[in-house]
Amino acid sequence: MAAPTVDPAAEPTPAARPSARSRLSFTARLLAAATAGGLLYLSFPPRTLWWLAPLAFALLGTVLRGARARAGLGYGVLFGLGFLVPLLSWTGGYVGPLPWLVLAAFEALFLGVAGAGMAVVSRLPVAPLWAAAVWVVGEAVRGRVPFGGLPWGRAGFGQPDGPLLPVAAVGGVPLLSFVTVLAGLALAETVRRLVRPEPGTPRRAAVLPAGLVIAALLAGPLAALVPATRTGPDRAVTIAAVQGNVPRLGLDFNAQRRAVLDNHVRETERLAADVAAGRAPRPDLVIWPENSSDIDPLRNGDAAAQIDRAAAAVGAPVLVGTVLLNPDGRTTSNSALVWAAGAGPVERNDKRRVQPFGEYLPWRSFFSLFSSYADRAGYFVPGPGPGVVSMAGVPVGVAICWEVAFDDLVAESVAAGATVLAVPSNNATFGLSEMTYQQLAMSRVRAVEHDRSVIVATTSGVSATITPDGTVTAGTGQFVPGTLVGPTVLRSTTTLATRLRSVPEWVLAALGVAAVGVAGLGARRGRGRPGSAPAARRDQAGENEDG
Repeated sequence: MAAPTVDPAAEPTPAARPSARSRLSFTARLLAAATAGGLLYLSFPPRTLWWLAPLAFALLGTVLRGARARAGLGYGVLFGLGFLVPLLSWTGGYVGPLPWLVLAAFEALFLGVAGAGMAVVSRLPVAPLWAAAVWVVGEAVRGRVPFGGLPWGRAGFGQPDGPLLPVAAVGGVPLLSFVTVLAGLALAETVRRLVRPEPGTPRRAAVLPAGLVIAALLAGPLAALVPATRTGPDRAVTIAAVQGNVPRLGLDFNAQRRAVLDNHVRETERLAADVAAGRAPRPDLVIWPENSSDIDPLRNGDAAAQIDRAAAAVGAPVLVGTVLLNPDGRTTSNSALVWAAGAGPVERNDKRRVQPFGEYLPWRSFFSLFSSYADRAGYFVPGPGPGVVSMAGVPVGVAICWEVAFDDLVAESVAAGATVLAVPSNNATFGLSEMTYQQLAMSRVRAVEHDRSVIVATTSGVSATITPDGTVTAGTGQFVPGTLVGPTVLRSTTTLATRLRSVPEWVLAALGVAAVGVAGLGARRGRGRPGSAPAARRDQAGENEDG
């Protein structure tokens, strides 16, 4: 009998078709992962597109569902690059693209590991819940390691204009991130079950993930109903934030340190003249920004005289951001001094968490091999204390610049009695970038988290006054001098987030780790039963989605 002939033009066999489809699916998932990261970036300030964040995680959840851990790692890294490369672009403004891209790529690895965990738990019942908890694990680790971590870009920090913001007062930034991610992942699962239900699964199976979407979106309005614990009555004082501006952009602005100091003295004296003329209320205390006097006033009598003149003119203590040389003659401290006219510095707060690769260089001899910019890193050392100073009888919590990104530092200040928070910053190095708006968003979230007014004072903008509900009541432009002055409410209330501190984060992280463990154990047992239909389907799905 003759052997059967094969028509070259015939349809490919069923066994051949999945390979082509899997390659197409793999390419589509790569593009979708990077696109999802871009959507998350676009949800962050200065834009008010907060709703793009849940959509970003909905798209990411669709990409990760059913994927193996290895594929989830790759998708997560692509998501991280799509998000962090544009978000952190300001870091390369004056040191070139290489440090910026290296930083973004390194931080994207953390999102990749989170993606791997989210892919693993995507096969569990109620998968969006566990995957959102895994995301919190990734943020918790990224905010701590290496060299103290980089919490910049946490999902919760992108929500100051959204309805979920009140969640921060219940569980801090970790819980705010969790509900943001959960809303998106549950939305994706709801749509999937409605559009492409699994064989034998009724469409009513979409009820559970739809309930998670509703619960996540209602979390904000419900959290707003949780009252803060009052330990004393509110009172108001008048606080001024002075933005003196800098004479030139870029890293070399420090070469004109005296001009920066003179600008802040001049702007404070202008405020004093307005007070005398009845055009502005008399402030009880004045906040100058970080680096407003990079000339050490403890060693330079002329700088001290200038600051004292400004404090005497305005008739109020001034919080002066300065750089102080330490007794060892080599290291420096990024400090905020409370300056009283005629008495000089009466209190001091040193920055408690200094910035690696900027204020100091870890492994200096090693990193100096790769870039000449390494020589520009300083020799700053962290200071002690809870970050609180007393100004005119007001306990002021001080978070110097990027310290506002760290949960523990702000919580310590509030626990130590701060009734208002000050965020003195110097963003001049980063030019006309989005960095200052990203930092302002963090300050707004902190205001809600701890039920405190926040005063942001920067050398070059954007300075702002923020009420305890996160509303910006006044703000300056960028690279213009300006002064914000007005009544500020002081509160000694305690929110649930303030009392719980890191408990919500640890609980969510434990759930995420446990879910990964359970899913991994289940997958191992499934591989041990290769003849079972579910295991075979999972193995085939994994092969397809790995490309």
